[in-house]
Amino acid sequence: MDIYRVITILFAVFYILFCLAVFAGIVYLFVLIVKALKKYIRSKEVREEKKAVAKSLGGALKEKRMRCQMTQEFVAETLGVSRQSVSKWENGSSDPNTSNLVRV
Repeated sequence: MDIYRVITILFAVFYILFCLAVFAGIVYLFVLIVKALKKYIRSKEVREEKKAVAKSLGGALKEKRMRCQMTQEFVAETLGVSRQSVSKWENGSSDPNTSNLVRV
């Protein structure tokens, strides 16, 4: 057998193995994406509940503040936080830490 023919056959075998490895990688990534999407879809209730809790806490804080005719700035000064923190609490983009909750 000629050395060039052996090299050609080896090259063909390695090329086929490389193509199979790439194909297996693509299939593996596809499976991971499908699993991630399934998990995301199943977590819809949890995400909605978390959003509702954040809204209800912020809404309650804002309702109490408005009922007592307080400004965000006054509440912030009283609690020793920034006005932006109070605003974020009320719109639900962040939650107060436990020490701030106790003061509220």
